[in-house]
Amino acid sequence: MAQARRYAGGIDGNRSLERGVEILRAFRPGVDTLGNGEIAERTGLPRSTVSRLTRTLVNSGMLDEVRAERSYRLAASVISIGHAMRTGSPVLNAIGAMMRAESAKRRLNVGLATADRTMMVYLESIRYSPRAALRNVVAGQQVPMELTSLGRAYLAGIAAVERERLLKLFKRRSAAATRMLLAEVRTSISAVEHNGYCAVSWQPAVLAVATPIVLEGLPVYALNMSLQNVDRSAALANEIGAYLNAFAVKCKEVLAGREPE
Repeated sequence: MAQARRYAGGIDGNRSLERGVEILRAFRPGVDTLGNGEIAERTGLPRSTVSRLTRTLVNSGMLDEVRAERSYRLAASVISIGHAMRTGSPVLNAIGAMMRAESAKRRLNVGLATADRTMMVYLESIRYSPRAALRNVVAGQQVPMELTSLGRAYLAGIAAVERERLLKLFKRRSAAATRMLLAEVRTSISAVEHNGYCAVSWQPAVLAVATPIVLEGLPVYALNMSLQNVDRSAALANEIGAYLNAFAVKCKEVLAGREPE
């Protein structure tokens, strides 16, 4: 609730627009429909404001009204905006094909993400499998910044002042952000500074290694490689880390407008 109020009504922003965005953000994976009361609870906005803005969002085609339930769901136009972002992304256009080729070459998963507040959002996720299989990570999916290799690599790539601000937010939002967890985050940041990457296993039998992509004029991105159903070890992390560092150099060269060596 406090976070929603922080982002609603900025000094130089349009208050109604910012509040409308907060309402759209209230819809998350696993949630089909939300009523005005639920939206008000999730955003911290007055219910009368939510009622007025949900009607505006329905009229603008961003929400569909479910009259039988007196609730709303995201409209198809929302996904079309996401699709336009991905197809117009200069970063994905530059290295998307390289990520697919690297995934096939190394026989592992390759992902690219950037920050959305205190979460990381996948821009692309190439899931390697020798057999046809359903993807369990897709573009647009969010993962916790402090728990994942992507998030910790991102933290290593941003300015120290912004990093400390985010670490304070982790403490506030979750009891899981214990002193031990924050120490692990700082250890991962140190690993990036010394080795170019950090290795994290926040899900059972999954090893993920990530590095930041920092280039002038672009947001900070995080690139990762991962394997599932493996015995996690320092040797395996080092092997994947070497692949990742070499691949990240090629990606940076392409994004900087140079031919990769």
